[in-house]
Amino acid sequence: MKTIHAIIIFIVLFAAGATHTTAAEEGISWQIEMIPWEKVNGILPKYSKFTVLDVETGKKFKVQRRAGSHHADVQPLDAEETKIMKSIYGGKWSWKRRAIIIINGNQWIAASMHGMPHGGGALKNNFPGHFCIHFYGSTTHRTNYMDLSHKLMILKAAGKLDGYLYKANPYEVISAFMAGLKQQDSKIVQPISLQPLPWNKILPSIENVRLSAMPVLPAEDLTGELSLEVPVEVDWFIKNRGRLHFRGSIYLVRYSQADPWKVDNKRFFKENKLVNE
Repeated sequence: MKTIHAIIIFIVLFAAGATHTTAAEEGISWQIEMIPWEKVNGILPKYSKFTVLDVETGKKFKVQRRAGSHHADVQPLDAEETKIMKSIYGGKWSWKRRAIIIINGNQWIAASMHGMPHGGGALKNNFPGHFCIHFYGSTTHRTNYMDLSHKLMILKAAGKLDGYLYKANPYEVISAFMAGLKQQDSKIVQPISLQPLPWNKILPSIENVRLSAMPVLPAEDLTGELSLEVPVEVDWFIKNRGRLHFRGSIYLVRYSQADPWKVDNKRFFKENKLVNE
């Protein structure tokens, strides 16, 4: 399975374009590893340089780790690398998480980045600060647990996202669904959605979303259930509509106890007035 995923990533990443790396150039390993942060912290020490590959676009840019104890604080090496990174985000800096692969010699490591300059920076690169790269087990500055959106992007980069979503309990599915909406990533939301929807029209309108309340029952209490209604409160920020608050339910179904949970996404969006039918 790892080999198949690596071949797919290879095709996506190296199809075309001057900013796309080549196997000969980077000494490619076929295995994408999901290495815990404790080990990565030693593999990529402070001031080490490595290459970042964006999974969706296949674009690459070079960075240097400058700091960070719970994750890596990094900076593009120069102005040209900054330009490439900014193009990955459509020319506008963003806190959105993206699935990436770190190439360090012949080693591929699954990771996640955001695209917002913040804090201090030391390199002459037209990048006002640094940005963060998270690995499996990395935490944010403010918490001692993984940021869910970063976790999902790391799983996506490692080819493990679908497996995680398949086994997720209903509350994990809802949390992943909301995170996928926030990150505007159809590859997260569609596998756990009951119905296909025009994500390319819906997702760009969701500028931000937060699951502000969700009561959680022990997962073992739900073993025999095939449908579930979970009360939630959701805060939205929708393009051209502003802030919205939803208090209602998310409905989930599965076809058997062995099948994965799916969100009745069409009903949820209709109740939030995000789709017309």
